[in-house]
Amino acid sequence: MNGETIRLRSSPNRQPAPPNSVHKPPPDSPNMIQQKFSPSSIFAKNVRCHVGNAHFLKWTSADVYVTARNHPVPFAFAACVLFFMVVEYTLNMVPPTAPPFDLGFVATAALHRSLAAKPDLNTLLAGLNTVFVGMQTAYIIGTFVIEGRPRATLSALFMFTCRGILGYVTQLPVPQEFLGSGADFPVGNVSFFLFYSGHVAASVIASLDMKRMQRWELAYTFDALNVLQVIRLLTTRGHYTIDLAVGVGAGILFDSLAGKYERKKKEDGVSCNETM
Repeated sequence: MNGETIRLRSSPNRQPAPPNSVHKPPPDSPNMIQQKFSPSSIFAKNVRCHVGNAHFLKWTSADVYVTARNHPVPFAFAACVLFFMVVEYTLNMVPPTAPPFDLGFVATAALHRSLAAKPDLNTLLAGLNTVFVGMQTAYIIGTFVIEGRPRATLSALFMFTCRGILGYVTQLPVPQEFLGSGADFPVGNVSFFLFYSGHVAASVIASLDMKRMQRWELAYTFDALNVLQVIRLLTTRGHYTIDLAVGVGAGILFDSLAGKYERKKKEDGVSCNETM
């Protein structure tokens, strides 16, 4: 103590830090490394990154208005999706003992009562409808065997094959108020598949081919007759509404598939006329 400076001795194992040195944290333990690069951790980082840059976060009310104005059809479908989500999840299901509910049947109830009271008129309309089916068949086959254009015939082959498969897989009950006729097609009131309507689908296939060939008057005539056919089939309870609606879609779908088939064969250097 007497004026002497006391000097502390450092531990012999402790090395003094070099000047201007940067402190380095200790290396991660294996558990920390595993947590850092685990799938859940990586997924969470990706979510934070993408959500932070999400496109919808940049939307404004003006963007919604412009979208609705420039794209009214998709915007209307989006609104319909929301509407039918509410309808579907709040609707009372049809009980197993009750007949199916069909809005088309409700809309044609007065016509059904009138036609049920007039069996001769029912037979006449059935005969006229059978004539229209014959017109469809003659045109579709004629496009190939006479004009050498197989697309409509291919469409019908695809369509009726798919209809047969689906019609057999799910065999719907005939509506309770069905008004049959011996003049209807299939002739003699034999059994038939309800789903989906081959009458409607074949008419759509024929009409689409007519429009491709710019046979506008004939195409519009077929479209008008098809509408009348739909009304009659609903009135007689010969098809459910869903059968007729899907029939329209099936005609469009299989016409498109037949067109793709033709294009594929042409790319392969094979003519459809040579393969059939």
